[in-house]
Amino acid sequence: MATNDLVLIDQVLEQRAEESQLPPAKVFEIFACEQAVTLGDLTLEEVENGIVGGAGDGAVDGVYLFLNDRLLAADDHLVAGDVPSGSKLVLWLVQAKLEKSFTETAIDLAASSTRRLLDLSESEQDLLELYGEDLVERIGVFRKTLKSLVRRQPQVEVRFTYVTRGDTARVNAKVLRKAKDLEKDFADRFTGGSGYVEFLGAAELWQRSSKIQSHTLVLPYQESITHGTSHIALVRLRDYLDFLSDNDGLLRRHIFDLNVRDFAGSVEVNREIKQSLLEPKAPQFWWLNNGVTIICSKVWTVGGKVFSLDDVQVVNGLQTSHTIHQTLTELLDVDPNHPSFDNLVQVRILRTDDAAERDQVIRATNRQTKVPDASLHATDENQRKIETYFFDNGWFYDRRKNYYRNLGKPTDRIVSIPSLAQSLMAMGFSQPDNSRARPSSLLKDSVKYKKLFPSTVPLAVYLWLARQQRLVDVFLAAEVSASDRTNLRFHLAMLSAANLLGSRVHSPQMLGKPADEEIHSTPEELRRLLVLLRDELARYAEEKDQSYDKIAKGPDFVEIVLKAAGY
Repeated sequence: MATNDLVLIDQVLEQRAEESQLPPAKVFEIFACEQAVTLGDLTLEEVENGIVGGAGDGAVDGVYLFLNDRLLAADDHLVAGDVPSGSKLVLWLVQAKLEKSFTETAIDLAASSTRRLLDLSESEQDLLELYGEDLVERIGVFRKTLKSLVRRQPQVEVRFTYVTRGDTARVNAKVLRKAKDLEKDFADRFTGGSGYVEFLGAAELWQRSSKIQSHTLVLPYQESITHGTSHIALVRLRDYLDFLSDNDGLLRRHIFDLNVRDFAGSVEVNREIKQSLLEPKAPQFWWLNNGVTIICSKVWTVGGKVFSLDDVQVVNGLQTSHTIHQTLTELLDVDPNHPSFDNLVQVRILRTDDAAERDQVIRATNRQTKVPDASLHATDENQRKIETYFFDNGWFYDRRKNYYRNLGKPTDRIVSIPSLAQSLMAMGFSQPDNSRARPSSLLKDSVKYKKLFPSTVPLAVYLWLARQQRLVDVFLAAEVSASDRTNLRFHLAMLSAANLLGSRVHSPQMLGKPADEEIHSTPEELRRLLVLLRDELARYAEEKDQSYDKIAKGPDFVEIVLKAAGY
Protein backbone atom coordinates (compact mmCIF):
# COMPACT_ATOMS: atom_id res chain seq x y z
CA MET A 1 0.00 0.00 0.00
CA ALA A 2 1.33 3.43 -0.91
CA THR A 3 1.68 5.65 2.14
CA ASN A 4 -0.16 8.32 0.17
CA ASP A 5 -3.36 6.28 0.24
CA LEU A 6 -3.38 6.35 4.04
CA VAL A 7 -2.59 10.06 4.08
CA LEU A 8 -5.44 10.82 1.66
CA ILE A 9 -7.94 8.64 3.53
CA ASP A 10 -7.04 10.28 6.83
CA GLN A 11 -7.56 13.67 5.20
CA VAL A 12 -11.01 12.62 3.95
CA LEU A 13 -11.92 11.38 7.44
CA GLU A 14 -10.68 14.59 9.05
CA GLN A 15 -12.79 16.71 6.67
CA ARG A 16 -15.86 14.59 7.33
CA ALA A 17 -15.35 14.87 11.08
CA GLU A 18 -15.22 18.66 10.78
CA GLU A 19 -18.38 18.73 8.66
CA SER A 20 -20.40 16.30 10.79
CA GLN A 21 -18.97 17.14 14.25
CA LEU A 22 -18.95 13.39 14.98
CA PRO A 23 -16.19 11.49 16.83
CA PRO A 24 -13.46 10.02 14.54
CA ALA A 25 -14.47 6.41 15.28
CA LYS A 26 -18.08 7.12 14.31
CA VAL A 27 -16.99 8.94 11.15
CA PHE A 28 -14.90 5.93 10.16
CA GLU A 29 -17.78 3.51 10.80
CA ILE A 30 -20.04 5.49 8.48
CA PHE A 31 -17.34 5.91 5.84
CA ALA A 32 -16.37 2.22 6.02
CA CYS A 33 -19.97 1.01 5.58
CA GLU A 34 -20.51 3.52 2.78
CA GLN A 35 -17.56 2.12 0.81
CA ALA A 36 -18.08 -1.54 1.76
CA VAL A 37 -21.72 -2.03 0.74
CA THR A 38 -21.97 -1.88 -3.04
CA LEU A 39 -25.56 -3.08 -3.47
CA GLY A 40 -28.65 -0.90 -3.56
CA ASP A 41 -27.01 2.46 -4.37
CA LEU A 42 -27.60 3.43 -0.72
CA THR A 43 -28.13 6.98 0.43
CA LEU A 44 -26.02 8.24 3.32
CA GLU A 45 -29.07 8.01 5.59
CA GLU A 46 -29.57 4.36 4.64
CA VAL A 47 -25.90 3.71 5.38
CA GLU A 48 -26.15 5.39 8.79
CA ASN A 49 -29.37 3.56 9.66
CA GLY A 50 -27.58 0.26 9.19
CA ILE A 51 -24.86 1.01 11.73
CA VAL A 52 -25.12 -0.90 15.01
CA GLY A 53 -21.74 -0.17 16.62
CA GLY A 54 -21.46 0.13 20.37
CA ALA A 55 -21.69 -2.19 23.38
CA GLY A 56 -22.87 -5.67 22.43
CA ASP A 57 -22.18 -5.19 18.74
CA GLY A 58 -20.71 -8.69 18.42
CA ALA A 59 -17.80 -7.33 16.33
CA VAL A 60 -20.35 -6.17 13.74
CA ASP A 61 -20.68 -2.44 13.05
CA GLY A 62 -23.08 -2.45 10.12
CA VAL A 63 -25.96 -4.72 9.06
CA TYR A 64 -27.75 -4.42 5.71
CA LEU A 65 -30.32 -6.78 4.20
CA PHE A 66 -31.15 -6.89 0.50
CA LEU A 67 -33.81 -8.78 -1.41
CA ASN A 68 -32.98 -8.86 -5.12
CA ASP A 69 -30.57 -5.91 -4.62
CA ARG A 70 -33.24 -3.80 -2.85
CA LEU A 71 -32.57 -2.71 0.72
CA LEU A 72 -35.17 -4.02 3.17
CA ALA A 73 -36.30 -1.88 6.09
CA ALA A 74 -37.38 -3.28 9.45
CA ASP A 75 -41.01 -2.35 8.80
CA ASP A 76 -41.23 -3.69 5.25
CA HIS A 77 -44.11 -6.16 5.06
CA LEU A 78 -43.31 -8.84 2.49
CA VAL A 79 -45.99 -10.97 0.93
CA ALA A 80 -44.25 -14.24 0.11
CA GLY A 81 -46.44 -14.81 -2.92
CA ASP A 82 -45.21 -11.56 -4.46
CA VAL A 83 -41.56 -12.60 -4.21
CA PRO A 84 -40.24 -14.64 -7.16
CA SER A 85 -38.95 -18.13 -6.41
CA GLY A 86 -35.18 -18.27 -6.18
CA SER A 87 -34.89 -14.61 -5.24
CA LYS A 88 -31.56 -13.51 -3.80
CA LEU A 89 -31.43 -12.60 -0.12
CA VAL A 90 -28.16 -10.93 0.85
CA LEU A 91 -27.14 -10.22 4.43
CA TRP A 92 -24.20 -7.80 4.41
CA LEU A 93 -22.20 -7.37 7.61
CA VAL A 94 -19.45 -4.78 8.08
CA GLN A 95 -16.77 -4.49 10.74
CA ALA A 96 -14.85 -1.20 10.85
CA LYS A 97 -11.69 -0.60 12.88
CA LEU A 98 -9.64 2.60 12.80
CA GLU A 99 -6.44 0.64 13.32
CA LYS A 100 -3.87 0.00 10.57
CA SER A 101 -3.93 -3.80 10.52
CA PHE A 102 -6.20 -6.83 10.09
CA THR A 103 -6.23 -9.13 13.12
CA GLU A 104 -7.15 -12.73 13.91
CA THR A 105 -9.08 -11.52 16.94
CA ALA A 106 -11.50 -9.51 14.82
CA ILE A 107 -12.26 -12.50 12.56
CA ASP A 108 -12.61 -14.80 15.60
CA LEU A 109 -15.09 -12.45 17.26
CA ALA A 110 -17.12 -12.11 14.06
CA ALA A 111 -17.15 -15.89 13.60
CA SER A 112 -18.31 -16.45 17.17
CA SER A 113 -21.07 -13.85 16.92
CA THR A 114 -22.42 -14.85 13.52
CA ARG A 115 -22.45 -18.52 14.53
CA ARG A 116 -25.10 -17.64 17.11
CA LEU A 117 -26.84 -14.80 15.31
CA LEU A 118 -27.46 -16.88 12.19
CA ASP A 119 -28.62 -19.94 14.11
CA LEU A 120 -32.39 -19.90 13.60
CA SER A 121 -32.89 -22.12 16.64
CA GLU A 122 -31.58 -19.38 18.93
CA SER A 123 -34.42 -17.28 20.36
CA GLU A 124 -34.36 -13.50 20.28
CA GLN A 125 -34.38 -13.46 24.07
CA ASP A 126 -31.27 -15.67 24.20
CA LEU A 127 -29.50 -13.37 21.75
CA LEU A 128 -30.39 -10.27 23.78
CA GLU A 129 -28.49 -11.72 26.72
CA LEU A 130 -25.30 -11.51 24.65
CA TYR A 131 -25.81 -8.74 22.10
CA GLY A 132 -27.25 -5.25 21.86
CA GLU A 133 -30.89 -4.61 20.93
CA ASP A 134 -29.97 -2.84 17.71
CA LEU A 135 -27.91 -5.74 16.39
CA VAL A 136 -30.50 -8.34 17.40
CA GLU A 137 -33.26 -6.30 15.75
CA ARG A 138 -31.37 -6.00 12.44
CA ILE A 139 -30.44 -9.67 12.37
CA GLY A 140 -34.02 -10.41 13.39
CA VAL A 141 -35.26 -8.83 10.15
CA PHE A 142 -33.06 -11.27 8.23
CA ARG A 143 -34.25 -14.27 10.26
CA LYS A 144 -37.89 -13.24 9.92
CA THR A 145 -37.56 -12.60 6.18
CA LEU A 146 -35.83 -15.91 5.58
CA LYS A 147 -38.52 -17.83 7.46
CA SER A 148 -41.33 -16.05 5.59
CA LEU A 149 -39.73 -16.83 2.21
CA VAL A 150 -38.65 -20.40 2.91
CA ARG A 151 -41.15 -21.86 0.42
CA ARG A 152 -39.86 -19.52 -2.26
CA GLN A 153 -36.41 -21.13 -1.87
CA PRO A 154 -34.40 -17.90 -1.76
CA GLN A 155 -30.68 -17.93 -2.57
CA VAL A 156 -29.05 -16.85 0.69
CA GLU A 157 -25.76 -15.01 0.58
CA VAL A 158 -23.88 -13.72 3.63
CA ARG A 159 -21.16 -11.13 3.09
CA PHE A 160 -18.70 -9.89 5.69
CA THR A 161 -16.48 -6.90 4.94
CA TYR A 162 -13.63 -6.17 7.34
CA VAL A 163 -12.47 -2.54 6.98
CA THR A 164 -9.40 -0.89 8.49
CA ARG A 165 -6.84 1.72 7.46
CA GLY A 166 -4.35 -1.10 6.87
CA ASP A 167 -2.70 -2.71 3.86
CA THR A 168 -4.59 -5.68 2.36
CA ALA A 169 -1.39 -6.88 0.69
CA ARG A 170 0.04 -7.58 4.14
CA VAL A 171 -2.83 -9.53 5.70
CA ASN A 172 -1.41 -12.37 7.80
CA ALA A 173 -1.79 -15.88 6.36
CA LYS A 174 -3.62 -17.03 9.51
CA VAL A 175 -6.13 -14.21 9.10
CA LEU A 176 -6.72 -15.20 5.47
CA ARG A 177 -7.18 -18.85 6.51
CA LYS A 178 -9.75 -17.89 9.14
CA ALA A 179 -11.53 -15.70 6.60
CA LYS A 180 -11.88 -18.75 4.32
CA ASP A 181 -13.25 -20.76 7.24
CA LEU A 182 -15.79 -18.00 7.91
CA GLU A 183 -16.88 -18.03 4.27
CA LYS A 184 -17.45 -21.78 4.49
CA ASP A 185 -19.39 -21.39 7.72
CA PHE A 186 -21.67 -18.83 6.06
CA ALA A 187 -22.23 -21.08 3.03
CA ASP A 188 -22.86 -24.24 5.06
CA ARG A 189 -25.41 -22.56 7.29
CA PHE A 190 -28.07 -22.40 4.54
CA THR A 191 -28.84 -24.98 1.86
CA GLY A 192 -27.38 -23.73 -1.39
CA GLY A 193 -26.05 -20.69 0.42
CA SER A 194 -22.85 -18.76 -0.25
CA GLY A 195 -20.47 -16.73 1.87
CA TYR A 196 -17.90 -14.05 1.14
CA VAL A 197 -15.33 -12.29 3.29
CA GLU A 198 -13.66 -9.17 1.94
CA PHE A 199 -10.84 -7.01 3.29
CA LEU A 200 -10.81 -3.27 2.61
CA GLY A 201 -7.76 -1.19 3.51
CA ALA A 202 -6.64 2.36 2.86
CA ALA A 203 -5.88 1.73 -0.83
CA GLU A 204 -9.30 0.19 -1.52
CA LEU A 205 -11.09 2.87 0.50
CA TRP A 206 -9.36 5.61 -1.47
CA GLN A 207 -10.07 3.91 -4.79
CA ARG A 208 -13.78 3.53 -4.04
CA SER A 209 -14.34 6.90 -2.41
CA SER A 210 -12.53 8.84 -5.14
CA LYS A 211 -14.38 7.11 -7.96
CA ILE A 212 -16.53 9.64 -9.78
CA GLN A 213 -19.94 8.30 -10.71
CA SER A 214 -20.65 8.96 -14.33
CA HIS A 215 -23.84 10.83 -15.12
CA THR A 216 -23.42 10.07 -18.83
CA LEU A 217 -24.37 6.78 -20.50
CA VAL A 218 -24.00 5.77 -24.13
CA LEU A 219 -26.64 3.86 -26.08
CA PRO A 220 -25.88 2.49 -29.57
CA TYR A 221 -28.91 2.18 -31.85
CA GLN A 222 -29.83 0.66 -35.21
CA GLU A 223 -32.42 3.12 -36.50
CA SER A 224 -34.00 6.30 -35.10
CA ILE A 225 -36.55 9.00 -35.74
CA THR A 226 -35.71 12.46 -34.41
CA HIS A 227 -38.05 15.34 -33.71
CA GLY A 228 -36.47 18.39 -32.15
CA THR A 229 -34.32 17.12 -29.28
CA SER A 230 -36.20 13.86 -28.70
CA HIS A 231 -35.88 10.49 -30.39
CA ILE A 232 -37.50 7.12 -30.97
CA ALA A 233 -34.86 4.45 -31.53
CA LEU A 234 -34.59 0.73 -32.19
CA VAL A 235 -31.81 -0.69 -30.02
CA ARG A 236 -30.22 -4.14 -30.12
CA LEU A 237 -30.91 -6.08 -26.93
CA ARG A 238 -27.19 -6.76 -26.47
CA ASP A 239 -26.55 -3.00 -26.48
CA TYR A 240 -29.50 -2.32 -24.19
CA LEU A 241 -28.19 -4.95 -21.76
CA ASP A 242 -24.83 -3.14 -21.69
CA PHE A 243 -26.66 0.15 -21.13
CA LEU A 244 -28.51 -1.32 -18.13
CA SER A 245 -25.41 -2.93 -16.58
CA ASP A 246 -22.61 -1.42 -14.51
CA ASN A 247 -18.96 -2.50 -14.71
CA ASP A 248 -19.72 -5.58 -12.60
CA GLY A 249 -22.68 -6.61 -14.74
CA LEU A 250 -25.17 -5.57 -12.06
CA LEU A 251 -28.31 -3.62 -12.91
CA ARG A 252 -27.90 0.17 -12.65
CA ARG A 253 -30.74 0.53 -10.14
CA HIS A 254 -30.30 4.30 -9.80
CA ILE A 255 -31.58 4.90 -13.34
CA PHE A 256 -35.00 3.63 -12.22
CA ASP A 257 -35.34 5.94 -9.20
CA LEU A 258 -38.14 7.98 -10.78
CA ASN A 259 -40.14 4.95 -11.89
CA VAL A 260 -43.18 4.57 -9.65
CA ARG A 261 -43.15 0.77 -9.59
CA ASP A 262 -40.62 -1.79 -8.45
CA PHE A 263 -39.90 -5.03 -10.28
CA ALA A 264 -42.88 -7.36 -9.92
CA GLY A 265 -40.90 -10.57 -10.34
CA SER A 266 -42.27 -13.65 -12.08
CA VAL A 267 -45.79 -12.36 -12.74
CA GLU A 268 -47.59 -13.33 -15.92
CA VAL A 269 -46.59 -10.30 -17.97
CA ASN A 270 -42.91 -10.74 -17.11
CA ARG A 271 -43.06 -14.44 -17.90
CA GLU A 272 -44.47 -13.51 -21.31
CA ILE A 273 -41.68 -10.97 -21.84
CA LYS A 274 -39.10 -13.63 -20.96
CA GLN A 275 -40.71 -16.13 -23.32
CA SER A 276 -40.72 -13.63 -26.20
CA LEU A 277 -37.03 -12.97 -25.52
CA LEU A 278 -35.99 -16.61 -25.66
CA GLU A 279 -38.37 -18.08 -28.27
CA PRO A 280 -36.43 -18.26 -31.58
CA LYS A 281 -39.58 -18.40 -33.72
CA ALA A 282 -41.36 -15.52 -31.97
CA PRO A 283 -41.97 -12.27 -33.87
CA GLN A 284 -39.51 -9.42 -33.39
CA PHE A 285 -39.35 -8.44 -29.73
CA TRP A 286 -40.23 -4.78 -30.42
CA TRP A 287 -43.43 -5.88 -32.21
CA LEU A 288 -44.66 -7.51 -29.00
CA ASN A 289 -43.43 -4.99 -26.42
CA ASN A 290 -44.25 -1.32 -25.89
CA GLY A 291 -40.61 -0.58 -25.13
CA VAL A 292 -39.16 1.87 -22.63
CA THR A 293 -39.19 5.62 -22.05
CA ILE A 294 -36.03 7.43 -20.99
CA ILE A 295 -35.81 11.00 -19.73
CA CYS A 296 -32.46 12.78 -19.78
CA SER A 297 -31.17 16.35 -19.38
CA LYS A 298 -29.01 16.21 -22.51
CA VAL A 299 -28.75 13.96 -25.57
CA TRP A 300 -26.42 14.05 -28.54
CA THR A 301 -25.02 11.61 -31.08
CA VAL A 302 -21.40 10.52 -30.96
CA GLY A 303 -19.40 8.38 -33.37
CA GLY A 304 -22.26 7.56 -35.73
CA LYS A 305 -25.27 5.64 -34.43
CA VAL A 306 -24.61 6.17 -30.73
CA PHE A 307 -26.55 8.40 -28.33
CA SER A 308 -24.82 9.98 -25.34
CA LEU A 309 -27.28 10.69 -22.53
CA ASP A 310 -26.88 12.79 -19.37
CA ASP A 311 -28.82 12.21 -16.11
CA VAL A 312 -30.65 9.14 -17.38
CA GLN A 313 -33.91 8.00 -15.80
CA VAL A 314 -36.00 5.12 -17.14
CA VAL A 315 -39.51 6.31 -16.23
CA ASN A 316 -41.51 3.64 -18.05
CA GLY A 317 -40.57 0.09 -18.98
CA LEU A 318 -39.09 -1.03 -15.66
CA GLN A 319 -40.63 -4.52 -15.93
CA THR A 320 -39.31 -4.87 -19.49
CA SER A 321 -35.85 -3.62 -18.52
CA HIS A 322 -35.51 -5.82 -15.44
CA THR A 323 -36.69 -8.89 -17.35
CA ILE A 324 -34.26 -8.15 -20.20
CA HIS A 325 -31.39 -7.73 -17.76
CA GLN A 326 -32.24 -10.81 -15.72
CA THR A 327 -32.92 -13.10 -18.70
CA LEU A 328 -30.05 -12.03 -20.94
CA THR A 329 -27.49 -11.92 -18.12
CA GLU A 330 -28.26 -15.57 -17.38
CA LEU A 331 -28.18 -16.36 -21.11
CA LEU A 332 -24.82 -14.59 -21.52
CA ASP A 333 -23.14 -17.20 -19.33
CA VAL A 334 -24.65 -20.12 -21.25
CA ASP A 335 -24.89 -18.98 -24.87
CA PRO A 336 -23.36 -15.54 -25.57
CA ASN A 337 -24.14 -15.86 -29.29
CA HIS A 338 -27.84 -16.66 -28.84
CA PRO A 339 -29.97 -14.92 -31.52
CA SER A 340 -31.98 -13.14 -28.79
CA PHE A 341 -29.13 -10.65 -28.35
CA ASP A 342 -29.75 -9.38 -31.89
CA ASN A 343 -33.43 -8.68 -31.27
CA LEU A 344 -34.55 -5.06 -30.99
CA VAL A 345 -36.32 -3.01 -28.32
CA GLN A 346 -38.01 0.34 -28.90
CA VAL A 347 -36.62 3.18 -26.79
CA ARG A 348 -38.15 6.66 -26.51
CA ILE A 349 -35.61 9.30 -25.47
CA LEU A 350 -37.07 12.56 -24.20
CA ARG A 351 -34.76 15.45 -23.39
CA THR A 352 -35.94 17.82 -20.69
CA ASP A 353 -34.37 19.51 -17.69
CA ASP A 354 -37.66 21.11 -16.66
CA ALA A 355 -38.84 19.47 -13.43
CA ALA A 356 -42.56 20.10 -14.00
CA GLU A 357 -42.38 18.82 -17.58
CA ARG A 358 -40.47 15.74 -16.47
CA ASP A 359 -43.03 14.99 -13.76
CA GLN A 360 -45.88 15.26 -16.27
CA VAL A 361 -44.15 12.64 -18.44
CA ILE A 362 -43.68 10.33 -15.44
CA ARG A 363 -47.35 10.57 -14.52
CA ALA A 364 -48.57 10.13 -18.08
CA THR A 365 -46.36 7.16 -18.90
CA ASN A 366 -47.28 5.37 -15.67
CA ARG A 367 -51.07 5.55 -15.99
CA GLN A 368 -51.61 2.49 -18.19
CA THR A 369 -52.68 0.72 -14.99
CA LYS A 370 -53.88 2.30 -11.81
CA VAL A 371 -51.13 3.67 -9.55
CA PRO A 372 -51.98 5.26 -6.18
CA ASP A 373 -51.14 8.95 -6.00
CA ALA A 374 -49.03 8.22 -2.90
CA SER A 375 -46.61 6.29 -5.14
CA LEU A 376 -45.97 9.48 -7.04
CA HIS A 377 -45.33 11.75 -4.04
CA ALA A 378 -41.79 12.58 -5.12
CA THR A 379 -43.22 14.35 -8.17
CA ASP A 380 -45.81 16.41 -6.29
CA GLU A 381 -45.68 20.17 -6.69
CA ASN A 382 -45.24 20.66 -2.95
CA GLN A 383 -42.21 18.34 -2.96
CA ARG A 384 -40.62 20.41 -5.73
CA LYS A 385 -41.31 23.58 -3.75
CA ILE A 386 -39.62 22.10 -0.68
CA GLU A 387 -36.60 21.13 -2.80
CA THR A 388 -36.33 24.64 -4.23
CA TYR A 389 -36.68 26.29 -0.81
CA PHE A 390 -33.99 24.04 0.69
CA PHE A 391 -31.64 24.74 -2.22
CA ASP A 392 -32.10 28.51 -1.93
CA ASN A 393 -31.13 28.24 1.74
CA GLY A 394 -28.03 26.09 1.24
CA TRP A 395 -29.68 22.75 2.05
CA PHE A 396 -30.51 19.91 -0.33
CA TYR A 397 -33.78 17.99 -0.40
CA ASP A 398 -33.06 14.64 -2.03
CA ARG A 399 -36.26 14.00 -3.98
CA ARG A 400 -34.15 12.08 -6.49
CA LYS A 401 -32.20 9.46 -4.57
CA ASN A 402 -28.50 10.34 -4.20
CA TYR A 403 -28.85 13.24 -6.67
CA TYR A 404 -27.15 15.83 -4.47
CA ARG A 405 -24.70 13.34 -3.02
CA ASN A 406 -23.51 12.52 -6.54
CA LEU A 407 -23.12 16.26 -7.17
CA GLY A 408 -20.76 16.44 -4.20
CA LYS A 409 -22.98 18.55 -1.93
CA PRO A 410 -22.20 18.50 1.83
CA THR A 411 -23.61 15.28 3.24
CA ASP A 412 -24.65 16.93 6.49
CA ARG A 413 -27.03 19.20 4.55
CA ILE A 414 -28.72 16.54 2.42
CA VAL A 415 -32.17 15.46 3.62
CA SER A 416 -34.26 12.69 2.06
CA ILE A 417 -38.04 12.55 1.83
CA PRO A 418 -38.31 9.65 4.35
CA SER A 419 -36.05 11.47 6.81
CA LEU A 420 -38.12 14.65 6.64
CA ALA A 421 -41.28 12.56 7.08
CA GLN A 422 -39.85 11.05 10.28
CA SER A 423 -38.96 14.51 11.63
CA LEU A 424 -42.43 15.76 10.77
CA MET A 425 -44.09 12.91 12.62
CA ALA A 426 -41.83 13.26 15.67
CA MET A 427 -41.75 17.05 16.07
CA GLY A 428 -44.78 18.18 14.09
CA PHE A 429 -47.26 15.65 15.50
CA SER A 430 -45.52 14.44 18.71
CA GLN A 431 -45.50 10.84 17.46
CA PRO A 432 -41.85 9.74 17.76
CA ASP A 433 -42.96 6.12 18.13
CA ASN A 434 -44.19 6.12 14.52
CA SER A 435 -40.93 7.68 13.37
CA ARG A 436 -38.97 4.95 15.17
CA ALA A 437 -41.12 1.91 14.43
CA ARG A 438 -42.60 2.60 11.01
CA PRO A 439 -40.21 4.79 8.96
CA SER A 440 -41.00 3.14 5.62
CA SER A 441 -44.75 3.08 6.22
CA LEU A 442 -45.13 6.83 6.69
CA LEU A 443 -45.11 7.45 2.94
CA LYS A 444 -46.94 4.35 1.71
CA ASP A 445 -50.40 5.43 2.85
CA SER A 446 -51.95 8.30 0.88
CA VAL A 447 -53.84 9.58 3.94
CA LYS A 448 -50.67 9.71 6.06
CA TYR A 449 -48.77 11.32 3.22
CA LYS A 450 -51.31 14.12 2.78
CA LYS A 451 -51.26 14.70 6.53
CA LEU A 452 -47.47 15.04 6.52
CA PHE A 453 -47.07 17.18 3.43
CA PRO A 454 -50.06 19.51 3.03
CA SER A 455 -49.48 22.73 1.09
CA THR A 456 -50.61 24.68 4.18
CA VAL A 457 -47.34 24.01 6.07
CA PRO A 458 -44.92 26.93 5.53
CA LEU A 459 -41.79 25.93 3.63
CA ALA A 460 -39.68 27.46 6.41
CA VAL A 461 -41.10 24.88 8.84
CA TYR A 462 -39.85 21.99 6.68
CA LEU A 463 -36.35 23.44 6.66
CA TRP A 464 -36.50 24.15 10.40
CA LEU A 465 -37.46 20.52 11.06
CA ALA A 466 -34.52 19.27 9.02
CA ARG A 467 -32.09 21.58 10.82
CA GLN A 468 -33.46 20.75 14.27
CA GLN A 469 -33.30 17.01 13.66
CA ARG A 470 -29.73 17.28 12.41
CA LEU A 471 -28.81 19.32 15.49
CA VAL A 472 -30.35 16.66 17.75
CA ASP A 473 -28.55 13.86 15.90
CA VAL A 474 -25.16 15.57 16.11
CA PHE A 475 -25.68 16.20 19.82
CA LEU A 476 -26.63 12.57 20.50
CA ALA A 477 -23.72 11.23 18.48
CA ALA A 478 -21.35 12.89 20.93
CA GLU A 479 -23.32 11.87 24.04
CA VAL A 480 -24.60 8.31 23.65
CA SER A 481 -23.87 5.03 21.86
CA ALA A 482 -25.26 4.30 18.40
CA SER A 483 -27.79 1.78 19.72
CA ASP A 484 -29.06 4.22 22.35
CA ARG A 485 -29.28 6.99 19.76
CA THR A 486 -31.67 4.91 17.66
CA ASN A 487 -34.21 4.76 20.49
CA LEU A 488 -33.70 8.34 21.73
CA ARG A 489 -33.37 10.57 18.68
CA PHE A 490 -37.03 11.07 17.80
CA HIS A 491 -38.24 11.32 21.39
CA LEU A 492 -35.56 13.90 22.13
CA ALA A 493 -36.50 15.78 18.96
CA MET A 494 -40.15 15.83 20.09
CA LEU A 495 -39.19 17.17 23.52
CA SER A 496 -36.92 19.81 21.99
CA ALA A 497 -39.73 21.12 19.81
CA ALA A 498 -42.15 21.21 22.75
CA ASN A 499 -39.53 22.96 24.88
CA LEU A 500 -38.99 25.71 22.29
CA LEU A 501 -42.72 26.18 21.81
CA GLY A 502 -43.64 25.88 25.48
CA SER A 503 -46.33 23.29 24.75
CA ARG A 504 -46.96 19.95 23.11
CA VAL A 505 -46.94 20.20 19.30
CA HIS A 506 -50.08 18.93 17.58
CA SER A 507 -49.41 20.13 14.02
CA PRO A 508 -46.38 21.41 12.05
CA GLN A 509 -48.05 24.80 11.57
CA MET A 510 -47.49 25.46 15.29
CA LEU A 511 -43.74 25.61 14.59
CA GLY A 512 -44.04 28.69 12.40
CA LYS A 513 -42.53 31.09 14.95
CA PRO A 514 -39.31 29.20 15.73
CA ALA A 515 -38.97 28.53 11.99
CA ASP A 516 -39.38 32.21 11.04
CA GLU A 517 -37.06 33.38 13.80
CA GLU A 518 -34.61 30.49 13.23
CA ILE A 519 -34.65 29.50 16.91
CA HIS A 520 -33.07 26.13 17.69
CA SER A 521 -32.19 24.21 20.83
CA THR A 522 -28.92 24.88 22.63
CA PRO A 523 -26.66 22.00 23.76
CA GLU A 524 -27.54 22.86 27.37
CA GLU A 525 -31.26 22.54 26.68
CA LEU A 526 -30.78 19.24 24.86
CA ARG A 527 -28.61 17.89 27.67
CA ARG A 528 -31.29 18.71 30.25
CA LEU A 529 -33.99 17.08 28.13
CA LEU A 530 -31.79 14.04 27.49
CA VAL A 531 -31.31 13.49 31.24
CA LEU A 532 -35.07 13.68 31.75
CA LEU A 533 -35.74 11.35 28.82
CA ARG A 534 -33.24 8.72 29.94
CA ASP A 535 -34.47 8.82 33.55
CA GLU A 536 -38.08 8.34 32.47
CA LEU A 537 -37.11 5.63 30.02
CA ALA A 538 -35.19 3.68 32.68
CA ARG A 539 -38.04 4.06 35.17
CA TYR A 540 -40.66 2.94 32.64
CA ALA A 541 -38.52 -0.02 31.47
CA GLU A 542 -38.14 -1.28 35.03
CA GLU A 543 -41.82 -0.80 35.83
CA LYS A 544 -43.10 -2.52 32.67
CA ASP A 545 -40.20 -4.97 32.29
CA GLN A 546 -39.78 -3.97 28.64
CA SER A 547 -36.74 -3.31 26.47
CA TYR A 548 -35.89 0.24 25.40
CA ASP A 549 -36.45 -0.80 21.82
CA LYS A 550 -40.03 -1.95 22.46
CA ILE A 551 -40.79 1.16 24.52
CA ALA A 552 -39.51 3.51 21.81
CA LYS A 553 -41.78 1.86 19.25
CA GLY A 554 -44.96 2.14 21.32
CA PRO A 555 -47.28 5.13 21.94
CA ASP A 556 -47.72 4.75 25.72
CA PHE A 557 -44.32 6.12 26.73
CA VAL A 558 -44.86 9.27 24.67
CA GLU A 559 -47.59 10.46 27.01
CA ILE A 560 -45.47 9.61 30.07
CA VAL A 561 -42.41 11.57 28.97
CA LEU A 562 -44.39 14.59 27.73
CA LYS A 563 -46.17 14.77 31.08
CA ALA A 564 -42.84 14.48 32.94
CA ALA A 565 -41.53 17.40 30.87
CA GLY A 566 -44.58 19.47 31.76
CA TYR A 567 -46.42 19.32 28.45
